[in-house]
Amino acid sequence: MTRFSFAIAETDGAARTGAIAMHRGEIRTPAFMPVGTAATVKAMKPEGVRATGADIILGNTYHLVLRPGAERVARLGGLHKFMNWGRPILTDSGGFQVMSLGELTKKTEEGVRFKSHLDGSSHMLSPERSIEIQRLLGADIVMAFDECTPFPATEAQADASMKRSMRWARRSRDAFDVGDNHAARAALFGIQQGSMFRDVRQRSTDALLDIGFDGHAIGGLAVGEGHEAMCGVLDYAVAMLPTDKPRYLMGVGKPDDIVEAVRRGIDMFDCVLPTRSGRTGQAFAADGPINLRNARFAEDQGPIDETCACPTCASYSRAYVHHLVRSGEILGAMLMTEHNLWFYQALMQGLRDAIAGQRFDVYAASFLERYRS
Repeated sequence: MTRFSFAIAETDGAARTGAIAMHRGEIRTPAFMPVGTAATVKAMKPEGVRATGADIILGNTYHLVLRPGAERVARLGGLHKFMNWGRPILTDSGGFQVMSLGELTKKTEEGVRFKSHLDGSSHMLSPERSIEIQRLLGADIVMAFDECTPFPATEAQADASMKRSMRWARRSRDAFDVGDNHAARAALFGIQQGSMFRDVRQRSTDALLDIGFDGHAIGGLAVGEGHEAMCGVLDYAVAMLPTDKPRYLMGVGKPDDIVEAVRRGIDMFDCVLPTRSGRTGQAFAADGPINLRNARFAEDQGPIDETCACPTCASYSRAYVHHLVRSGEILGAMLMTEHNLWFYQALMQGLRDAIAGQRFDVYAASFLERYRS
């Protein structure tokens, strides 16, 4: 049984392609993880998600502990069996969600006490409890519990927040290494923090390397800083991390964000954008995002994207999808989500192929010129 291994097959500049091997399957990198917040990728069956080309999905610790409950999922055989997804699952730590609750939380060195947005019940999420929840869910890749630094932040605020995250990272590592045999099957990733400050991110990286993790995430981006600022941080933050372990950019993002992050050496991504946009009428296409609610599509008999090989584009017109979306029909969200996830996975395959063929710059320039035009 393979617990976890990462191999780089080819590089092209800083961009790289390879694979993560785990006991539930291989994850081709660069990889995009559809978000399955509440044990489902919204509007999709698991077999449909797999058909898009997804090798791994993301589950959400905060939402699953509130409903249906991590202990219940464990009694029912774990998250994979519960949702009928037999391939790898990465679970986030819940840190971002509880920090975003604002006045519903009380943060201490122990962890974060918060009130459920569902019924107002009180809960404590600490590094130890976060790891316990992820163990109960049966996650393949477990994330260390961290503090999501607010944006904007001063350097002093970012440094204090980062130091707490590193203390929590150590406690996450200790909790992961004890208990049942889950650690024999799963991997643990640490999260680099530091907001927009290079020195803070370097100190964060040093602390993570001292603790020891199977992979590393870059946190604290895609929180309102904008594309250029994000890329500016990635210019130095990615290179701080070891080359022989996966690098995961959390919560990213838009297709052009992904291309620029892969250019800088990122291996893994997640974002709600393709699924959330699919439920609100926005489709991703080679020529850029389009709003299918727009009246100009009412009699358009072409596919959403003529370059797309997805089942939606093969069988349904823009006019029909426009009608479904405007009518609030469930099928509209299903077809749009299916298309968007296919688009994202086609982008990832294109990036992998371009890196393997030593033509990343050409592929990226061509994609971005058309997408942004």
